[in-house]
Amino acid sequence: MIESNAYQTGFGNEFATEAIPGTLPVGRNSPQRVAHGLYAEQISGTAFTAPRHANRRSWLYRIRPAAMHGAFAPYAAAPAFHNDFGDGPVTPEQLRWNPLPLPDAATPRDFVDGLYTMAGNGSPAAQSGVGIHLYAANRDMDGRWFYDADGELLIVPQQGRLHVETELGVLDVEPQEIAVIPRGIRFRVTLPDGAARGYVCENFGALLKLPDLGPIGSNGLANPRDFLTPHAAWEDIEGDFELIAKFQGHLWRAPIGHSPLDVVGWHGNYAPYKYDLRRFNTIGSISYDHPDPSIFLVLHSPSDSAGVSNMDFVIFPPRWLVAQDTFRPPWFHRNVASEFMGLVHGAYDAKAEGFAPGGASLHNCMTGHGPDAATFEKASAADLSRPDVIADTMAFMFETRAVIRPTRQAVEAAHRQRDYQACWTGLKKHFAGS
Repeated sequence: MIESNAYQTGFGNEFATEAIPGTLPVGRNSPQRVAHGLYAEQISGTAFTAPRHANRRSWLYRIRPAAMHGAFAPYAAAPAFHNDFGDGPVTPEQLRWNPLPLPDAATPRDFVDGLYTMAGNGSPAAQSGVGIHLYAANRDMDGRWFYDADGELLIVPQQGRLHVETELGVLDVEPQEIAVIPRGIRFRVTLPDGAARGYVCENFGALLKLPDLGPIGSNGLANPRDFLTPHAAWEDIEGDFELIAKFQGHLWRAPIGHSPLDVVGWHGNYAPYKYDLRRFNTIGSISYDHPDPSIFLVLHSPSDSAGVSNMDFVIFPPRWLVAQDTFRPPWFHRNVASEFMGLVHGAYDAKAEGFAPGGASLHNCMTGHGPDAATFEKASAADLSRPDVIADTMAFMFETRAVIRPTRQAVEAAHRQRDYQACWTGLKKHFAGS
């Protein structure tokens, strides 16, 4: 296991880090001979000709180049992890699920084998859309590594810490933190707490970035300085190992005779990173009503339409509600965008019960949703002379411009709540006429 807790700060910065002094070349990227007998290798996350401000690439100085592995063959041991979102009708019904059950000791699963695809849209081939997955694991990735050539992975732990060892360094991530693993970066996950569960958004589109703040100004929401990128950390081990790849929606396996986590130094701006959601600087109304939920945007993947994201990652963290003459919880609404929600910690203020940490809900384009009956009655009669302090919560949303298609296994899952719609049946008719 690679041990490291050293981080560099800033989002999208040009970093330079070496685990052995003198590793990084000076004045050039690929000298004739790299220090310490290493190989120089560039990994590009954007087109070579992308504008300088948007260009993402890193130079790696490693013990062996990434080309060294055996032949790939289909990998069938994780059938629940895929990008088969179907091409038939999509129900407009509101959908909700209980937490994904953890595997038992008799059928242990690591992070990759524990991935369970819930929904998605678009495709890796189109370089647009997302795959939305849950994970439930109780075994370390031992002697195996994984990379996703289809998209970057936004990992949202809900239960149990993750020790994520990547080619470019180590991320230790706990619930209420997130990790982002760029497309193509190889990594291994171990479980310090013995079991773990959470959510993954596989982004097929443009790289995640911080949103522009507009009238908010220069501060607020997620601040760049709070994003952490690892320092270089490496291992030099040989053995009979395997490399798992996801390519064009399918999983592949290749034998590999060494650990691919052998990068001794690197410099660039294409790297994994983590962020503590508890550091989010929440914005809200201090008069009446409350703004659109876009004020809770942490990261987004832009699309080819200005102002419309391929994917938004939005959180609903602890906050004060002080608006006067206002229904303070989220209002009833229908959106052109589609929403997949999860709950990491505590309770969600728009649902009194049924939405548990580790659970999920899906409200697609123009499907009505909002607070349940108990929440509506409580909020309608609340004393607005006092603030509401929502202190014990961390909910989030993957929002997309395209319809999110639930997978067949998610619709038919035993942990799906087939009585979800009942949460609105208690809403009373208050209309008194003229």
